[in-house]
Amino acid sequence: MMAGCETAPATSNERSILEEQAEFTLGMMQKQEPDLDPLLAKAYAYAVFPTVSKGGLIAGGVYGRGVVYQHGVLTGYADLSQATIGGQIGGQTYSELLIIEDEPAMNRLKTGKLSFETNLSAIALQKGTAQHAKYKNGVIVFIRPQGGLMAEATIGGQQFTYIPKTAAERLEKVNQK
Repeated sequence: MMAGCETAPATSNERSILEEQAEFTLGMMQKQEPDLDPLLAKAYAYAVFPTVSKGGLIAGGVYGRGVVYQHGVLTGYADLSQATIGGQIGGQTYSELLIIEDEPAMNRLKTGKLSFETNLSAIALQKGTAQHAKYKNGVIVFIRPQGGLMAEATIGGQQFTYIPKTAAERLEKVNQK
């Protein structure tokens, strides 16, 4: 239950803001890379993280909150987190898009078993990159830089937590009582 509290925004207003940010971010990514459209159309699901923050000085961390769509319909919320250790200094923000190939990969997201090393598997979003992108363990990850500067040689993998939209709504009602 506590993971759900952190994963989804606490109020319907906060969820609406996150949903609007996710739609805007996805639209910007599609405008920057039109070849995302066929990938999204064929995908089982996708998750949009409008802002992911990353920072560190020897030890570091990453956190972002996003919206999950299955066959184009909003089904829930997710957060991503990462702890890193190694040579690193600085901070940066970026948007992240996970394109999920099939039901087994989606089930790994839903059960918290989807994780990977983004430094090795993320694709910087640029025109022409989507048409050559390949699924790795059922997921393609695109990153769109927003700002900051980070120098690193670290070890650490992203972990995802998921909460269905209906559970987030029920949780808000419980918290209002």
